[in-house]
Amino acid sequence: CGTGTMDSEAPPTLSLVSVLSMLGCSLQLLVAALLTHRYGGRSSKTDWWILLWLFYDVIVHLTLEGPFVYMSLVGTVETSEGPLAELWKEYGKADSRWLVSDPNIVSLEILTVVLDSLLALLLIHAVLNDKYYRHFLQITLSVCELYGGWMTFCPDWLLGSPHLDTSNPLYLWVYLVFFNGLWVLVPVLLLVQSWLCLQSLHAVKEDRAS
Repeated sequence: CGTGTMDSEAPPTLSLVSVLSMLGCSLQLLVAALLTHRYGGRSSKTDWWILLWLFYDVIVHLTLEGPFVYMSLVGTVETSEGPLAELWKEYGKADSRWLVSDPNIVSLEILTVVLDSLLALLLIHAVLNDKYYRHFLQITLSVCELYGGWMTFCPDWLLGSPHLDTSNPLYLWVYLVFFNGLWVLVPVLLLVQSWLCLQSLHAVKEDRAS
């Protein structure tokens, strides 16, 4: 996440907002698990985990990033009030661009909330109903999310990470690495899974042709 140029002398302690945000993430994951259990009960073990991620993905985009986009379009997170504003202000301690309606960040988040959420919902439908376009959507969604992560951080890295506070282990390893790393690791795993499935389908087609 870069070296960072912002100094933080405060010890890496969990604030009340940090604790509440962890509880919020747990609640989002619980809802995703309930939805997966409700709709994906007959799915394979692999697809069950994929559905769990997709439900969680949609929930995060709509309930967390959606409000961020709204706050950024009507003002800034820094000047907004309310529980979600406080949550984003907490994250803004690690990456200050999220406080001030940075055009690059807001543009990416608009695409994330609208396009990625729609793709994830369509992919959920495709997985549950074994649609022929399932892996087209899975690859497209994964590439979109990897691109979003790259364009979120690469421009700042090229500038020497002036907006990132990496001196505080909490901000570095939890806020920046863990929370953003999920949207790198899981899309890569989904790409691998699509590759293997398409490879298997091609092998079956060759066997039938021979």
